[in-house]
Amino acid sequence: MNRAPNRPRRPSGQEPDAPGVPARRAALKLLDAVLRRGLALEQALDSAAQGLAPNDRGLAHAIAAEALRRLPDLDALIDSATQRDLPEDAKPRFALRIALVQALSLGTPGHAAISTVLPLVDGGPRKLVHGVFGTLLRQGATLPEPPTLPDPVALRWHAAWGDQMIEDAERAIAVPPPLDLTLRDPGRAPDLPGTSLFPGHLRLDEKASVTGIEGYAEGDWWVQDLAASIPARLIGRGNGTALDLCAAPGGKTLQLAAAGWAVTAVDLSESRLARLHENLERTGLTARVVAADLLTWQPPAPADAVLLDAPCSATGIFRRHPDVLHRVRPSLINEMAELQSRLLARAAEWVKPGGTLVFSTCSLEPREGEAQLERFLAKHSGFEIAPIADDELPRGVSPRDDGTLRLLPGALAEAGGLDGFFIARLRRS
Repeated sequence: MNRAPNRPRRPSGQEPDAPGVPARRAALKLLDAVLRRGLALEQALDSAAQGLAPNDRGLAHAIAAEALRRLPDLDALIDSATQRDLPEDAKPRFALRIALVQALSLGTPGHAAISTVLPLVDGGPRKLVHGVFGTLLRQGATLPEPPTLPDPVALRWHAAWGDQMIEDAERAIAVPPPLDLTLRDPGRAPDLPGTSLFPGHLRLDEKASVTGIEGYAEGDWWVQDLAASIPARLIGRGNGTALDLCAAPGGKTLQLAAAGWAVTAVDLSESRLARLHENLERTGLTARVVAADLLTWQPPAPADAVLLDAPCSATGIFRRHPDVLHRVRPSLINEMAELQSRLLARAAEWVKPGGTLVFSTCSLEPREGEAQLERFLAKHSGFEIAPIADDELPRGVSPRDDGTLRLLPGALAEAGGLDGFFIARLRRS
């Protein structure tokens, strides 16, 4: 009988993975994809977790994400228990990171944490992993609270924002962020346990499967961090035309449509726009959706309002995506800043006289925020800042003296925090 040519085969005599091992094997692949190949955690998940049951897929993601939150402290423990530092990309180091983060942060019993990791390494390295893990647990090793930021990130952010920001960022990275909902109709809040920090918003008290939350099927709300909802809020209600540029996955498009705008949503990624189509159908809202490159696309006419939530390093969402702390380098920040500059210049052409342009990035890098705006205004005398007012923002959040908004990790920390953002509203003369 001929065997299908692409069917994977195990080496002769190799036993199938024991229960629990496939999830740890996937976690190792995820860490390798982020730390060695520079991929985003979510981008690598489908490949790393291929064939896994949903529970194992979720466990692999949770292990990898927690290891990335605590990577400097995990590595410091490992180095304290080895005669020679292991190479950064050595498989024993990866295996120890996975075993230790389970035992010291995720509550996995030590014997389960190590027994499900040892099959990932062979020969002498297996003995090394077992020995280092056992030594650290016998010594009563713990991980510090809050976690430590990677040195390159801490140095860069300290230079921009100072000591307090570093302390706030370390506290923010300690736990995954809460789940925020934006309501389709602010006057009809769902009967769910949570806290409203702003009209049309609900922060849930407990995490849950999104599709199982009351009101999901009816399209009463969509998931959107409160910070990410502010740019569209600053455009306000209207009955004119609006462009949502770099629109996917679509939360801002839904906001604008719900506020009465005739929206055209444009994004380069057709796969990410699929989610926008699904949410439009679920909520009963309407928008024209276009898959196109903004550097070559042209709207049929200028719009009353343009929202550019520009591609960026995404360092402001490190609470949700801790991989950005390890894969974002200054070269990427510079590359994104140059792209933003080009997109912002094009977006400016598409604003009607007297119209509004909102520029935002979910970045904590000044080059992608304050410096970007300064550069734009120096070249576009027809635009000026339309200052953001206190009553347009959640209580406890204030605009800066120049009328723009900079959200740092300490914002609303006592209420669960916010993602990092830079937001500016401009008016065309």
